[in-house]
Amino acid sequence: MLTFFEGVGGHLKFKTGLIDNLTFRLHYQYTFAVLLIACLLQTAQQYLGNPIDCDVDGVPGDLFNTFCWIHGTFTLPSQLTGRKGLDYPHPGIGPYPSTTDRDLVEVTPEGDEIRHAWYQWVIFILFAQALTCYFPHFLWKHWEGGLLKLLLQDFSAVSLETDAESTKGKRHVIANYITRNVKTHNLYVYKFIFCEFLNLVNIVGQMYLMDVFFNGHFTSYGSDILHISNMDAEKRVDPMAKVFPKMAKCTFHKYGPSGTIINHDGLCILPLNIVNEKIYVFLWFWYLILISWTCIFFCFRIVTIVSKYSRYLVFCGRSKSSSRHDIMTIMQNFWFGDWFIMMQLCKKMHPEVFHDLVIDLRNRLDPKHADNIDGNPYPTLPLLEKPQAPYMETP
Repeated sequence: MLTFFEGVGGHLKFKTGLIDNLTFRLHYQYTFAVLLIACLLQTAQQYLGNPIDCDVDGVPGDLFNTFCWIHGTFTLPSQLTGRKGLDYPHPGIGPYPSTTDRDLVEVTPEGDEIRHAWYQWVIFILFAQALTCYFPHFLWKHWEGGLLKLLLQDFSAVSLETDAESTKGKRHVIANYITRNVKTHNLYVYKFIFCEFLNLVNIVGQMYLMDVFFNGHFTSYGSDILHISNMDAEKRVDPMAKVFPKMAKCTFHKYGPSGTIINHDGLCILPLNIVNEKIYVFLWFWYLILISWTCIFFCFRIVTIVSKYSRYLVFCGRSKSSSRHDIMTIMQNFWFGDWFIMMQLCKKMHPEVFHDLVIDLRNRLDPKHADNIDGNPYPTLPLLEKPQAPYMETP
């Protein structure tokens, strides 16, 4: 099993040049990786055996296995409670409670069949979920166009090169770009927010589609498992046995010697459901946590959009060594998109380098500090000082 995951791990490498945030990465890195591993587990037949193995009299085993895999198996809700070995042989397995209408595929209060015909689709559904989790990142990467990479110029948060003089050239490139393009980055950040919203819509939509896929059993799947943990084993209905039965029934119809239809009722073992029930328990709790965290963060994003003071507080929190007056000077000239660019740079630069960048921007945006810009041929004269040549006007 370790060698199986070692081969997979070589292809799952997280990026270092990030253009987003932690909430974004929870979707396209961690959730994508979880779903991809779940897909690979569906193909690990060397550890789980065949996905279905049935026992029946009068029908060749391979034929019956293929038929039941394609057309699905079923369990009986009336046989999910009671004493195992006395009231029923396996959860969901037993005689019909009535002799009429045995081909029903819906669950009714009378105790009809629960059909399980989704086995062959699980791996495709999981893979499609992984792709949809990655799509917002793919879209944002296309729209972002490598802007942060161009601005950072190999700056790193763990770099040893933090001296003001050694980083002056690179800092000036960033400062010049921001001052020349100030108040033009709002479209950039709104595209990012749209992709963040896509993450939330995607994960909520996946919860709904999984509930449809499992006939309405997924929405309450995790909560049902927690609810039955303290109930009497003879009275509770195990949701894992109901949604992912390890033993199920299958009926094969064929003509007998006299031309009448003969029903062959067999038992089928579903080893893959041992993995499926664990996968979807984890996904239920993971998706619940992910939706909650994404909603909270999206509310924070809305606050930063509507409140300039909140952006000022975030800036101060990210650049603790910078003067509050310098930050206020910058914020007075920045729009929301410019602030977002600075916050993205802050996460990927060493604090000392970012502190110097804040000073560079202050010097460019505040005329009072224009004298601090290197190479300024016309420094600002001190107040009340008499002009001297060559600044004196010629008659």
